[in-house]
Amino acid sequence: MFRKMRRFKQEISEAECIEVLLNEPRGVLSVIGDDGYPYGMPLDHWYSKEDGKLYFHCAKEGHKLDAISRCDKVSYCVMDEGFRKEGEWALNIKSVIVFGRMKIVEDDAKKREICSNITRKFTSDESYLEYELEHSFKNVCCLEITPEHMSGKLVNES
Repeated sequence: MFRKMRRFKQEISEAECIEVLLNEPRGVLSVIGDDGYPYGMPLDHWYSKEDGKLYFHCAKEGHKLDAISRCDKVSYCVMDEGFRKEGEWALNIKSVIVFGRMKIVEDDAKKREICSNITRKFTSDESYLEYELEHSFKNVCCLEITPEHMSGKLVNES
């Protein structure tokens, strides 16, 4: 069902893909938007090693939620900051694309876990986290991608 990578020599392992998802704070979610147009948006994420799913938070309404209510198939692309080999100008970048099904998370305990883990990717200020959970939690929607296929590669920009 999913295509094999054309440039298979650049393919990275599943473990390397997971490392990118764990370490990078954000990526681009793509959905089938209005009138069949693709709609991609940058989002912060949390990858759970426990269940292998990706989690997000967002507002309780909008284009993204309208799109996934019509079609739950999505893709999510993440890339690392890259590195340069000594004496070279070109970046070497790992990128990962996850294809899967997205749904709204209904369980409040899971939503708290998601919001807490996403926030901790950006700050260790627990008082900030507690304040946000107390004052903004009621306005948050959380989303979950169950991966159906994941691939990654290492590309040299030269």
